[in-house]
Formats: sequence, C-alpha cells, structure tokens
Amino acid sequence: MSAERLSDTRITRCFARLAERKSKAFVAFLTGGDPNFETSQQLICGLPAAGVDLIEIGIPFSDPMADGPAIQASSQRALRNGMTLAKTLDLVRIFRQTDNDTPIVLMGYYNPIYRYGADRFVQECVTAGADGLIIVDLPPEEDAELCEPALTAGLHWIRLVTPSTDDSRIDAVLHNVSGFVYYISVLGVTGTRLAMADHVEQAVERLRQYTDLPIAVGFGIKTPEHARSVAEHADGIVIGSAIVDLVKLNLDDQGHPKEALVSEVHEFVRQIAAGVSNG
Repeated sequence: MSAERLSDTRITRCFARLAERKSKAFVAFLTGGDPNFETSQQLICGLPAAGVDLIEIGIPFSDPMADGPAIQASSQRALRNGMTLAKTLDLVRIFRQTDNDTPIVLMGYYNPIYRYGADRFVQECVTAGADGLIIVDLPPEEDAELCEPALTAGLHWIRLVTPSTDDSRIDAVLHNVSGFVYYISVLGVTGTRLAMADHVEQAVERLRQYTDLPIAVGFGIKTPEHARSVAEHADGIVIGSAIVDLVKLNLDDQGHPKEALVSEVHEFVRQIAAGVSNG
C-alpha cells in the first residue's frame, strides 16, 4: 500500500470531518506510561471527552534527542516504572476497547523498534489499533527500514518538517508522507521556545505549495490563547510539553501521582480544546 492509497482511515476521516465544520484539529501528546501505566491509561482514555481530536503517544526512550527537558523527564519516569514498547502497544489496545474512532499516532525513535523487530512492531501496531507513526530519527533515505513496511500495512507515516527544511530538501522529506504533515514551529527541542503565529502563517503558506495534506503545527504552544492564534493558520495544533509538565506538577515528592492529577490534566486539555475551537 502506498501513501496515496491511505485515503479512508481514522486520520483522514478526522481531518475531513473537522474541515467540513471549519474546525481545527487538536493533537495531544502524552508519553506512554507516564507516570505509571495505570495513570497513563486513565489520561489517554479521557482525552477524547476532553476535546482531543487525535492522540499522539510517545514510546518511552532513554535518549529522546528531539525532545526537551519535560518530555525527556517523562520518558525517564515511565522507564523507571517499567514501561516498555510492548506496554505502549497495550495502552492502544485498551483504548480501542472503548473508542474505535479517535486516531492514535505513536511517536518514537528507531532503536527500541529495531530491538523489538520492525516487522513485528508494524504488525502489532495494526492489530492494536494504531493509525500512524512518527519516527523522529529515520530520514527519508532510510524509508525501506520502516516507512515502506508501515505504509504497506496500512499505517500512516508522518514526518516532521522544520524551519530549516529548505526547498532543495522538502520534496524528499514529504516523499511517502501521509495522514498529515507535522510542522515544527521553532528551532531546537520540544518545549523550550514559543511558536510565533506570524512565522507559522508564512511557513504553512510555503508548505501548502508542496502538499495537499493537512498541516499540524507543534512545539512551543502553551496556552489556549496561543493555541488559538496558531490554529488560525494551520489545520491543527499539537501540544505535548505543556501537558507533560502538568503531569509532573501533579506528582508528590516520591513521584507518585496526586489524587487530582488526571482531572487537572483533562481540565487543562479542555481549556486548550476550547481555544482551538474558537480559532
């Protein structure tokens, strides 16, 4: 299956529904297993009711080089509590028991997948109910490694486009991409700078010259007002570090979740969703 043939999936239906309503997608990121499996399950399963359109689950990794301090710390918390790639897939399976509509994208790095077995990983993603992959450290030159098997199995392949992706590179970066394009609105790692709406507007206009896919903007979006201003210029916004920071703020001195953790996170997500829908 090629990228072009992935035309009727949870992800494509999600963006089509939103476009019909002239709404923007809210993509929420959580690290799988942060701060522990049970709390992570509650957080993820409650996201659609809080207004999330598409869920991005991070596969915990010891060296997440594209991620800033907040998400790095979330990976460490998850790993310390026994989270694995296999358990991340279990989170997807549990979610699918009650929700067969909300798209799920798994985000991670290739080392854990390579160790797990790329073919095994792709097949288990499909059977668990995942819809797409973002594998940060696999460039287009390595598409045969995982991208092409994923597309053949029916998984979307979502790639990051950065402010430094120039015209000579962009065709290669967008090759085989499907579902949506994830535009990184700031240089550097996640959660360290704020996205600027005027820059986002120019960048999205440029990207639309190269692709008809929806464009979601992430990195550096922190508040409902900020989400609203960025969403005006894109098809969706992605928020991760701000949510993950709130998880950390609701841990006690021993790293155990406080009673209000899940409700606090879901309330923040509702506020972001309201900002996006008003964009």
